[in-house]
Amino acid sequence: MELFRGVNVDWLRLKWYFLGFSLIFSVAGVVSMGWHWAHPVGRVRSPVPLGVDFRGGTEVQVQFAQPPDIDAIRKATELAGIKDANVVNYDEAKFNEVLISLPEQTNESALDTGRQQIVDALHAHYANSFVDSGVKVDVVGPTVGHQLEKQAGLATLYSMLGMLVYLWFRFQLIYGVAAVVACFHDTLITVGAFALLNKEISLTVIAAILTLVGYSMNDTIVVFDRIRENLRLSRRESLPDVVNRSINQTLSRTVLTSGLTFLTVLSLYIFGGAVLNGFSFALVVGILIGTYSSIAVAAPMLVAWQDWRAKKGKATVLPAAKRARV
Repeated sequence: MELFRGVNVDWLRLKWYFLGFSLIFSVAGVVSMGWHWAHPVGRVRSPVPLGVDFRGGTEVQVQFAQPPDIDAIRKATELAGIKDANVVNYDEAKFNEVLISLPEQTNESALDTGRQQIVDALHAHYANSFVDSGVKVDVVGPTVGHQLEKQAGLATLYSMLGMLVYLWFRFQLIYGVAAVVACFHDTLITVGAFALLNKEISLTVIAAILTLVGYSMNDTIVVFDRIRENLRLSRRESLPDVVNRSINQTLSRTVLTSGLTFLTVLSLYIFGGAVLNGFSFALVVGILIGTYSSIAVAAPMLVAWQDWRAKKGKATVLPAAKRARV
């Protein structure tokens, strides 16, 4: 199915607008991450808000038979000796659920103690309305949380390095560099969005980021493969013209695949509830930025690379595809 026939958009003419857009959101994200780093919440210093998976601590999700009074629950926890607990409504109001989070603990044994204190306080003050079967407890020690944070960062880094090596051998080094720069751009803006909106990053969010890295890379490879093929078929055509034509030729495929995927994750974000909020939000932002970067970041880098070589007086070898072997 082809949505756009005969489209002839000069994408490279818009490169400075694309650059300005990317700089605005990248800088905004970096500044926000810097602010979070300078103003840590609790004992863990991080450029982004961290969920209990990474910062360590105790989270208790409880359900009530009647709509809960947040202020009353907060007072009940304070009377039980629990200081600085964060009490917020959880999920939709009709479920009558509350999430109680304790500050990070340096002592591993204090985590279980905090959990029991919360449960005892709720039993003591809400014996008739507290639904014990609705308790869900997440306990992560600070040591484990730090290890998970390190492993999540390494997983993202290794995925990008692995893709760079693959594209180096499959295509050419400049293709790999351009694709990895685009993926880094997507990751930076997505993580920056979490910092800007003060959304916590959990393990499910990391899974979403790794998913969008692969999604963005796949979309970029489709455009790159068309550029290589067109360069082989049109050796006398300039690289900017080939890049524009290749993007236009793959535009229908990009809009269809990215558009349908975006509608799916948008529905997940709107109707998925609080549990999937971070995961779906990362995918919503990531798919939009990943599709954009394939056109506005990765492809123009090939032209920038050729122009740089020309200014240095080096041979401007076009990164064309080889003829397929029969």
